[in-house]
Amino acid sequence: MKSKALLLLLFVSLNCLAQTSNIRFTVDMTQPENHEYKVRLTAKISNQVYVDFALPAWSPGYYQIMDFGKNVTTFEPKNSAGESLRWVKFGSNTWRVYTEFSNDLKIDYSVVASRAFVATAYLDSARAFIKPAALFLYPVNQLNTPVTLNLLPKSGWNTVATGLEGKNFTYSAPNYDILYDSPLLVGDLQELPPFTVKGKNHRFIGYKMGEFDGGLLMKDLQKLITVATDLIGDIPYNHYTFIGIGPGQGGIEQLNSTAVSFTGESVTGPGRNRTLSFLTHEYFHHFNVKRIRPVELGPFDYSMPNRTNLLWVAEGLTVYYEDIIMNRAGLLSRENMLKGWSNKIANLQKNAGRLNQTLAESSANAWEDGPFGKKGETVSYYEKGPVVGMLLDLSIRTATDNKKALDDVMRLLYNEYYKKQNRGFKDDEVLKACEKVAGVKLHNLFDYIYSTKELDYKAVFNKAGITVDDNYTLSVSDNLSPVQKSIVNDLFR
Repeated sequence: MKSKALLLLLFVSLNCLAQTSNIRFTVDMTQPENHEYKVRLTAKISNQVYVDFALPAWSPGYYQIMDFGKNVTTFEPKNSAGESLRWVKFGSNTWRVYTEFSNDLKIDYSVVASRAFVATAYLDSARAFIKPAALFLYPVNQLNTPVTLNLLPKSGWNTVATGLEGKNFTYSAPNYDILYDSPLLVGDLQELPPFTVKGKNHRFIGYKMGEFDGGLLMKDLQKLITVATDLIGDIPYNHYTFIGIGPGQGGIEQLNSTAVSFTGESVTGPGRNRTLSFLTHEYFHHFNVKRIRPVELGPFDYSMPNRTNLLWVAEGLTVYYEDIIMNRAGLLSRENMLKGWSNKIANLQKNAGRLNQTLAESSANAWEDGPFGKKGETVSYYEKGPVVGMLLDLSIRTATDNKKALDDVMRLLYNEYYKKQNRGFKDDEVLKACEKVAGVKLHNLFDYIYSTKELDYKAVFNKAGITVDDNYTLSVSDNLSPVQKSIVNDLFR
């Protein structure tokens, strides 16, 4: 019995000490017509009987289970001598490879990528969109492993758009969290004139963007980014890339890039401001959700849902700041901003789901209900979150005679939790930050987040000098006190 126990202990110890290093992926896109990536993983390993590799069940920024492993069609591990290795698959996303103390490992596998969508990988004869979480296996419990990508593109594909460091189709990431946060678009792509903000370069590279005034778009983006970075007081990346993946819907944010559905037609007509607002939203996310983040949203567990009550901050307040940033950049008038706020309130009040589900629950249940909820049954943090943001901002402004605002809360969360403590914030820490800035208790406002209590718009808006009629239409009052005038002129420029 002792000998068996010692053997078991040795087996466990060897695998606990196991390290996988120098992971390199080669991604073959030379025959894209079958919508299938050919991927080769090579790694140095030591002291291992087996290694577990997995694909994420989801990808940051899109809070839905994707089970990327279901798209893997072939899986062939070999040792340095070219000999096939035994393997077993667990569930839909994990493969155990019996390396039997080999020092080198090579895994060839194929991934079908036939859905053109911002939250997954896609490949066709015109371009490749690499969503790293959908393609690249990670060694379980070793997310800090550095990774190198070597891309083999189709002939004629000469451009790569990504936030990763690298060139000449070779890119690297210091760990898997950075890798999974950095999509790549490969093809015969179009680039708009770059610009700098505070010495940092900003690019927009896209697929089939069409004919439009790209210079004007970049001038507007430069204004918007200047306002956003001034709001927080920092610019935490070395370079930033907008990645236009083509027509469709949706966008997902990253630390120093965003992948967005985009065509030039969207900025040439009456929908221009809607597109600028969308781009502002995704850009501001590099602050609010990637750095100003709930504690549950990083470091991630890629094998399961990462639930939080605070998507009303991450998404809802980002929607709120779309109008704020657009207005301060001179791209949204006072009248249109008030109209937009009125529409947001009216849409919320039309949804009976606001009486069935709290704002916090809409966040935690996003994995089942979807990002926009079930109309009439639930409420969406995209819908109620920005409205709560309005009330919170106005309450802070009126409590401090407009000396403080929600901007100060965002800066406090950024500097205290991201920069100083290098972590996300907890539910109660949001309340404490708001009350610290306001100098008053705000429990009544936070009841709107954790209960289905109806929002008292008039009580908050009237104090700020804004009237609300029975149809939830907002307008500036005729007789404003000096403080109210200051609030109105500061909010609606």
